[in-house]
Amino acid sequence: MNRYKSLQQFLNPHFKEDEYQLAAITGDASFRRYFRVNTGDQSYIVMDSDPDKLDNTPYIELNKVFSQHGFKLPKILQADEKQGFFLLSDLGNTHLADLLGDEDRTLHYKHLIKLSAQWAQIPPAQYMKVFDGEFLQFELSIFRDWLVDNFIGEQLSADEQKMWQQACELLINNALEQPIVTVHRDFHSRNIMRTGQQWAIIDYQDAVQGPVCYDLVSLLRDCYFKLPEQELDYLLHYAYDEFSEQQLLQDTSFAMFKRWFDLTGVQRHLKAAGIFCRLKLRDGKSGYLNNVLPTLTYISNVSKEYPELTALGQWIEQIIIPQTKQRLTKESK
Repeated sequence: MNRYKSLQQFLNPHFKEDEYQLAAITGDASFRRYFRVNTGDQSYIVMDSDPDKLDNTPYIELNKVFSQHGFKLPKILQADEKQGFFLLSDLGNTHLADLLGDEDRTLHYKHLIKLSAQWAQIPPAQYMKVFDGEFLQFELSIFRDWLVDNFIGEQLSADEQKMWQQACELLINNALEQPIVTVHRDFHSRNIMRTGQQWAIIDYQDAVQGPVCYDLVSLLRDCYFKLPEQELDYLLHYAYDEFSEQQLLQDTSFAMFKRWFDLTGVQRHLKAAGIFCRLKLRDGKSGYLNNVLPTLTYISNVSKEYPELTALGQWIEQIIIPQTKQRLTKESK
Protein backbone atom coordinates (compact mmCIF):
# COMPACT_ATOMS: atom_id res chain seq x y z
CA MET A 1 0.00 0.00 0.00
CA ASN A 2 1.43 3.43 -0.88
CA ARG A 3 2.02 5.98 1.84
CA TYR A 4 -0.74 8.33 0.70
CA LYS A 5 -3.37 5.62 1.18
CA SER A 6 -1.84 4.72 4.54
CA LEU A 7 -2.00 8.39 5.52
CA GLN A 8 -5.69 8.50 4.63
CA GLN A 9 -6.26 5.42 6.78
CA PHE A 10 -4.46 7.19 9.64
CA LEU A 11 -6.87 10.13 9.30
CA ASN A 12 -10.08 8.10 8.96
CA PRO A 13 -10.62 7.47 12.72
CA HIS A 14 -10.36 11.22 13.35
CA PHE A 15 -12.35 12.65 10.42
CA LYS A 16 -15.28 11.40 8.36
CA GLU A 17 -13.89 10.45 4.97
CA ASP A 18 -16.29 12.63 2.97
CA GLU A 19 -15.97 15.63 5.31
CA TYR A 20 -12.36 16.68 4.89
CA GLN A 21 -10.08 17.80 2.09
CA LEU A 22 -6.35 17.08 1.91
CA ALA A 23 -4.00 19.53 0.18
CA ALA A 24 -0.24 19.10 -0.20
CA ILE A 25 2.05 21.80 1.23
CA THR A 26 5.30 22.20 -0.67
CA GLY A 27 8.69 23.55 0.30
CA ASP A 28 10.26 21.25 2.88
CA ALA A 29 13.90 20.35 2.30
CA SER A 30 13.77 17.07 4.25
CA PHE A 31 12.18 13.71 3.45
CA ARG A 32 9.08 14.82 5.33
CA ARG A 33 5.88 15.70 3.49
CA TYR A 34 3.11 17.91 4.81
CA PHE A 35 -0.59 18.21 3.99
CA ARG A 36 -3.28 20.57 5.22
CA VAL A 37 -6.49 18.92 6.37
CA ASN A 38 -9.57 21.14 5.97
CA THR A 39 -12.77 20.07 7.64
CA GLY A 40 -15.60 22.55 8.05
CA ASP A 41 -14.12 25.68 9.59
CA GLN A 42 -11.21 23.78 11.15
CA SER A 43 -7.81 23.01 9.67
CA TYR A 44 -4.92 20.81 10.73
CA ILE A 45 -1.54 19.73 9.39
CA VAL A 46 -0.67 16.10 8.80
CA MET A 47 3.02 15.18 8.56
CA ASP A 48 4.25 12.13 6.68
CA SER A 49 7.68 11.26 8.10
CA ASP A 50 8.69 7.79 6.95
CA PRO A 51 10.53 6.07 9.86
CA ASP A 52 12.59 4.10 7.32
CA LYS A 53 14.16 7.43 6.27
CA LEU A 54 14.00 9.54 9.44
CA ASP A 55 14.19 9.02 13.19
CA ASN A 56 11.06 10.71 14.51
CA THR A 57 11.95 10.40 18.19
CA PRO A 58 13.74 13.80 18.39
CA TYR A 59 10.73 15.46 16.75
CA ILE A 60 8.42 14.04 19.42
CA GLU A 61 10.67 14.44 22.46
CA LEU A 62 12.02 17.90 21.66
CA ASN A 63 8.47 19.10 21.01
CA LYS A 64 7.83 18.41 24.71
CA VAL A 65 11.05 20.11 25.79
CA PHE A 66 10.55 23.37 23.88
CA SER A 67 6.81 23.53 24.61
CA GLN A 68 7.47 23.12 28.33
CA HIS A 69 9.78 26.14 28.15
CA GLY A 70 6.99 28.29 26.73
CA PHE A 71 7.75 28.26 23.02
CA LYS A 72 4.97 28.09 20.46
CA LEU A 73 5.40 24.92 18.36
CA PRO A 74 3.00 22.74 16.36
CA LYS A 75 1.07 20.61 18.84
CA ILE A 76 1.18 16.87 18.18
CA LEU A 77 -2.52 15.95 18.39
CA GLN A 78 -2.36 12.34 17.16
CA ALA A 79 0.54 10.13 16.13
CA ASP A 80 1.21 6.76 14.56
CA GLU A 81 4.91 6.48 15.32
CA LYS A 82 5.26 3.07 13.72
CA GLN A 83 4.13 4.40 10.34
CA GLY A 84 5.40 7.94 10.82
CA PHE A 85 2.15 9.90 10.56
CA PHE A 86 1.46 12.89 12.79
CA LEU A 87 -1.62 15.10 13.08
CA LEU A 88 -0.51 18.61 14.09
CA SER A 89 -2.12 21.91 14.98
CA ASP A 90 -2.21 24.36 12.08
CA LEU A 91 -0.10 27.47 12.69
CA GLY A 92 -1.35 29.17 9.52
CA ASN A 93 0.44 30.36 6.39
CA THR A 94 2.47 33.39 7.53
CA HIS A 95 6.21 32.92 7.84
CA LEU A 96 8.78 35.57 8.71
CA ALA A 97 9.74 35.30 5.02
CA ASP A 98 6.32 36.76 4.15
CA LEU A 99 6.89 39.81 6.39
CA LEU A 100 10.33 40.91 5.20
CA GLY A 101 8.90 43.72 3.08
CA ASP A 102 7.02 45.00 6.13
CA GLU A 103 7.84 48.42 7.60
CA ASP A 104 8.11 46.66 10.98
CA ARG A 105 10.84 44.29 9.74
CA THR A 106 13.54 45.60 12.09
CA LEU A 107 11.14 45.31 15.01
CA HIS A 108 10.35 41.72 14.01
CA TYR A 109 14.06 40.92 14.01
CA LYS A 110 14.54 42.52 17.44
CA HIS A 111 11.74 40.38 18.88
CA LEU A 112 13.28 37.28 17.30
CA ILE A 113 16.75 38.09 18.64
CA LYS A 114 15.20 38.16 22.12
CA LEU A 115 13.44 34.88 21.37
CA SER A 116 16.68 33.27 20.18
CA ALA A 117 18.40 34.38 23.41
CA GLN A 118 15.64 32.67 25.40
CA TRP A 119 15.92 29.53 23.24
CA ALA A 120 19.69 29.50 23.82
CA GLN A 121 19.14 29.27 27.59
CA ILE A 122 17.09 26.06 27.48
CA PRO A 123 19.04 23.39 29.40
CA PRO A 124 20.60 20.56 27.39
CA ALA A 125 18.18 17.72 26.77
CA GLN A 126 18.30 14.19 25.41
CA TYR A 127 18.47 14.02 21.59
CA MET A 128 20.41 17.28 21.38
CA LYS A 129 23.76 16.31 19.86
CA VAL A 130 26.88 18.30 20.73
CA PHE A 131 28.26 20.43 17.92
CA ASP A 132 31.81 19.16 18.42
CA GLY A 133 34.82 19.23 16.10
CA GLU A 134 33.88 15.99 14.36
CA PHE A 135 30.33 17.23 13.73
CA LEU A 136 31.62 20.55 12.35
CA GLN A 137 34.11 18.76 10.10
CA PHE A 138 31.31 16.60 8.73
CA GLU A 139 29.20 19.68 7.97
CA LEU A 140 32.08 21.29 6.09
CA SER A 141 32.62 18.07 4.13
CA ILE A 142 29.12 18.50 2.66
CA PHE A 143 30.45 21.47 0.66
CA ARG A 144 33.41 19.51 -0.68
CA ASP A 145 31.45 16.35 -1.41
CA TRP A 146 28.31 17.78 -2.96
CA LEU A 147 29.16 21.17 -4.47
CA VAL A 148 32.85 20.92 -5.35
CA ASP A 149 33.19 17.21 -6.19
CA ASN A 150 29.74 16.36 -7.53
CA PHE A 151 27.99 19.55 -8.69
CA ILE A 152 30.86 21.29 -10.50
CA GLY A 153 33.38 18.41 -10.63
CA GLU A 154 36.33 20.53 -9.48
CA GLN A 155 39.57 18.77 -8.52
CA LEU A 156 41.59 20.57 -5.85
CA SER A 157 45.31 21.14 -6.33
CA ALA A 158 47.73 20.35 -3.49
CA ASP A 159 47.78 24.08 -2.56
CA GLU A 160 43.99 24.23 -2.59
CA GLN A 161 43.79 21.12 -0.42
CA LYS A 162 46.07 22.78 2.11
CA MET A 163 44.07 26.03 1.95
CA TRP A 164 40.82 24.12 2.51
CA GLN A 165 42.21 22.21 5.50
CA GLN A 166 43.52 25.40 7.10
CA ALA A 167 40.20 27.20 6.54
CA CYS A 168 38.27 24.27 8.06
CA GLU A 169 40.53 24.25 11.11
CA LEU A 170 40.05 28.00 11.60
CA LEU A 171 36.25 27.75 11.29
CA ILE A 172 36.01 24.76 13.61
CA ASN A 173 38.17 26.43 16.27
CA ASN A 174 36.05 29.60 15.96
CA ALA A 175 32.90 27.59 16.71
CA LEU A 176 34.43 25.65 19.59
CA GLU A 177 35.75 28.73 21.40
CA GLN A 178 32.27 30.24 21.74
CA PRO A 179 29.92 29.70 24.70
CA ILE A 180 27.88 26.55 24.10
CA VAL A 181 24.10 27.01 24.16
CA THR A 182 20.95 25.36 22.85
CA VAL A 183 20.86 25.95 19.08
CA HIS A 184 17.88 25.46 16.75
CA ARG A 185 20.26 25.09 13.73
CA ASP A 186 17.83 26.47 11.12
CA PHE A 187 16.47 29.59 12.80
CA HIS A 188 15.65 31.39 9.54
CA SER A 189 12.75 33.13 7.85
CA ARG A 190 11.08 29.96 6.55
CA ASN A 191 11.09 28.22 9.94
CA ILE A 192 9.66 31.11 11.97
CA MET A 193 5.92 31.69 11.74
CA ARG A 194 3.57 34.43 12.84
CA THR A 195 0.40 32.98 14.31
CA GLY A 196 -2.02 35.36 15.99
CA GLN A 197 0.23 37.75 17.90
CA GLN A 198 2.91 35.13 18.57
CA TRP A 199 6.06 33.87 16.91
CA ALA A 200 6.06 30.11 16.42
CA ILE A 201 9.01 27.86 15.65
CA ILE A 202 8.98 24.85 13.34
CA ASP A 203 11.61 22.37 12.12
CA TYR A 204 13.18 22.22 15.58
CA GLN A 205 14.05 18.50 15.63
CA ASP A 206 17.74 18.98 14.74
CA ALA A 207 18.45 21.18 17.76
CA VAL A 208 21.96 20.79 19.19
CA GLN A 209 24.29 22.15 21.83
CA GLY A 210 26.41 24.54 19.81
CA PRO A 211 28.03 27.98 19.39
CA VAL A 212 26.19 31.02 20.70
CA CYS A 213 26.30 32.84 17.33
CA TYR A 214 24.92 29.99 15.21
CA ASP A 215 21.18 30.81 15.33
CA LEU A 216 21.93 34.51 15.03
CA VAL A 217 23.72 33.80 11.73
CA SER A 218 20.73 31.74 10.55
CA LEU A 219 18.46 34.69 11.33
CA LEU A 220 20.51 37.71 10.20
CA ARG A 221 22.48 36.16 7.32
CA ASP A 222 19.56 34.14 6.02
CA CYS A 223 20.31 32.14 2.85
CA TYR A 224 16.87 33.21 1.54
CA PHE A 225 17.04 36.95 2.28
CA LYS A 226 19.84 39.51 2.45
CA LEU A 227 19.53 42.28 5.00
CA PRO A 228 20.97 45.68 4.01
CA GLU A 229 24.39 46.09 5.68
CA GLN A 230 23.35 49.08 7.78
CA GLU A 231 20.35 47.20 9.19
CA LEU A 232 22.44 44.09 9.78
CA ASP A 233 25.04 46.13 11.68
CA TYR A 234 22.34 47.73 13.85
CA LEU A 235 20.79 44.34 14.65
CA LEU A 236 24.16 42.77 15.38
CA HIS A 237 24.85 45.48 17.98
CA TYR A 238 21.35 44.95 19.36
CA ALA A 239 22.02 41.19 19.61
CA TYR A 240 25.34 41.82 21.35
CA ASP A 241 23.60 43.95 23.99
CA GLU A 242 20.76 41.43 24.38
CA PHE A 243 23.05 38.40 24.64
CA SER A 244 25.25 40.24 27.15
CA GLU A 245 22.23 41.21 29.25
CA GLN A 246 20.98 37.60 29.16
CA GLN A 247 24.48 36.50 30.31
CA LEU A 248 25.10 34.42 27.20
CA LEU A 249 28.37 36.32 26.79
CA GLN A 250 31.01 36.79 29.48
CA ASP A 251 33.83 39.34 29.08
CA THR A 252 33.38 39.34 25.30
CA SER A 253 34.08 42.49 23.28
CA PHE A 254 31.84 43.42 20.35
CA ALA A 255 34.82 42.89 18.02
CA MET A 256 35.20 39.29 19.24
CA PHE A 257 31.44 38.73 19.01
CA LYS A 258 31.41 40.00 15.42
CA ARG A 259 34.34 37.73 14.51
CA TRP A 260 32.49 34.75 16.02
CA PHE A 261 29.39 35.75 14.07
CA ASP A 262 31.18 36.25 10.75
CA LEU A 263 33.23 33.06 10.85
CA THR A 264 30.27 31.02 12.07
CA GLY A 265 28.46 32.38 9.03
CA VAL A 266 31.20 31.20 6.69
CA GLN A 267 31.02 27.69 8.20
CA ARG A 268 27.22 27.60 8.01
CA HIS A 269 27.06 28.96 4.47
CA LEU A 270 29.62 26.46 3.18
CA LYS A 271 27.41 23.70 4.58
CA ALA A 272 24.23 25.30 3.21
CA ALA A 273 25.62 25.69 -0.31
CA GLY A 274 26.57 22.01 -0.25
CA ILE A 275 23.13 21.00 1.00
CA PHE A 276 21.39 22.97 -1.76
CA CYS A 277 23.41 20.96 -4.30
CA ARG A 278 22.75 17.70 -2.45
CA LEU A 279 19.02 18.39 -2.56
CA LYS A 280 19.27 18.60 -6.34
CA LEU A 281 21.67 15.70 -6.95
CA ARG A 282 20.49 13.19 -4.35
CA ASP A 283 16.86 14.13 -3.75
CA GLY A 284 15.83 15.58 -7.12
CA LYS A 285 14.79 18.91 -5.54
CA SER A 286 15.96 21.75 -7.79
CA GLY A 287 14.04 24.53 -6.01
CA TYR A 288 17.00 25.43 -3.80
CA LEU A 289 19.53 25.97 -6.60
CA ASN A 290 18.59 29.68 -6.78
CA ASN A 291 20.04 30.07 -3.28
CA VAL A 292 23.50 28.66 -4.10
CA LEU A 293 25.09 31.79 -5.61
CA PRO A 294 23.83 34.24 -2.95
CA THR A 295 25.17 31.87 -0.29
CA LEU A 296 28.57 31.61 -2.01
CA THR A 297 28.63 35.42 -2.29
CA TYR A 298 28.15 35.70 1.50
CA ILE A 299 31.24 33.51 1.95
CA SER A 300 33.32 35.49 -0.52
CA ASN A 301 32.35 38.87 0.93
CA VAL A 302 32.92 37.96 4.57
CA SER A 303 36.23 36.21 3.82
CA LYS A 304 37.62 39.47 2.43
CA GLU A 305 37.35 41.00 5.91
CA TYR A 306 39.66 38.42 7.51
CA PRO A 307 43.26 38.01 6.26
CA GLU A 308 43.34 34.36 7.35
CA LEU A 309 40.40 33.65 5.02
CA THR A 310 41.70 35.63 2.03
CA ALA A 311 42.75 32.48 0.14
CA LEU A 312 39.38 30.80 0.75
CA GLY A 313 37.53 33.91 -0.41
CA GLN A 314 39.59 34.20 -3.58
CA TRP A 315 39.09 30.51 -4.37
CA ILE A 316 35.32 30.87 -3.92
CA GLU A 317 35.19 34.08 -5.97
CA GLN A 318 37.55 33.14 -8.81
CA ILE A 319 36.91 29.42 -9.24
CA ILE A 320 33.86 28.11 -7.38
CA ILE A 321 31.38 30.88 -8.26
CA PRO A 322 32.19 30.97 -12.04
CA GLN A 323 31.99 27.18 -12.33
CA THR A 324 28.79 27.10 -10.31
CA LYS A 325 27.29 29.72 -12.65
CA GLN A 326 28.19 27.51 -15.63
CA ARG A 327 26.56 24.48 -14.06
CA LEU A 328 23.44 26.44 -13.10
CA THR A 329 23.17 27.71 -16.69
CA LYS A 330 23.19 24.10 -17.91
CA GLU A 331 20.56 23.17 -15.33
CA SER A 332 18.25 25.94 -16.51
CA LYS A 333 18.27 24.79 -20.15
